[in-house]
Amino acid sequence: MKFNSLKFKSLSAIILTGSLLLGACSSDDAKQQQTQGEQQQIETTSVDLSIQLEQYKAFALEQMDQFLIETENFVNLFKVGDVEGAKAAYAPARMYFERSEPIAESFGDLDPRIDGRLADIEEEGHGKEEWTGYHKLEYALWVEGTTEGYEAVADQLLADVKELHALVTTVEVTPDLMITGAVDLLNEVSTSKITGEEEIYSHTDLYDFKANIEGAEKIFAILREKIAAKDANLVATLDEKFKAVDDLLALHATTDGGYKSYEELTAEDTKALATAVNQLGEPLSQMGIILE
Repeated sequence: MKFNSLKFKSLSAIILTGSLLLGACSSDDAKQQQTQGEQQQIETTSVDLSIQLEQYKAFALEQMDQFLIETENFVNLFKVGDVEGAKAAYAPARMYFERSEPIAESFGDLDPRIDGRLADIEEEGHGKEEWTGYHKLEYALWVEGTTEGYEAVADQLLADVKELHALVTTVEVTPDLMITGAVDLLNEVSTSKITGEEEIYSHTDLYDFKANIEGAEKIFAILREKIAAKDANLVATLDEKFKAVDDLLALHATTDGGYKSYEELTAEDTKALATAVNQLGEPLSQMGIILE
């Protein structure tokens, strides 16, 4: 409230000004009391998820530990020129990253440096020479069939993964990161993964697909007890929908524990997967009820 327009110097003006000031103070006091009351209400109704947040951080750290180990193995195979060995190590290594991507994505430009596709780089106005990470090495292996000339990219990938590994130990896991993260993992499947554009050269999309689902399912498992306390039917629905997706993915598994090429799936196969994922997405987004 502004009083510089009160130019009257009469006693009545002074009294009026004093009255306005007192009114403003009273209004401010009322607003402060209301805010304090709202904060107390939030504190009273908030759910303690401290144990669950620690469990998810432990899961993410475990995934990052394995991601670093498997990336070192992949880079070593790549740098000695073992094309077939590097191809075999590529998709399994990436699964550790995909499971914990909600946390991995929270560190600025590390995610695109590790996981960026050429289309993403070009969309941002950058050239192919600025492209780094797993997908550039995927291009080298499956399109060019060689590792020669890409050694520096492999070294940079390992350096970036080591940096990510170190940063994950410092992350603050919040309820929003977990709940939104589960939905985001599913959204990735229903957008880039289902179209086959993520692994456009290797066609190992089903590995990423499975890892994203596992990451979302892990978050659900950690929050399961809290969700059941609010809505037992939602838990039953999520169990059913996760099983439907997992059962469909199992149809495309190979005997060695991997997954068939995405090119081998028919239009009916991809439609069935898309439908199952979409049917899971709606109830999964309801996990936020635990914060109400």
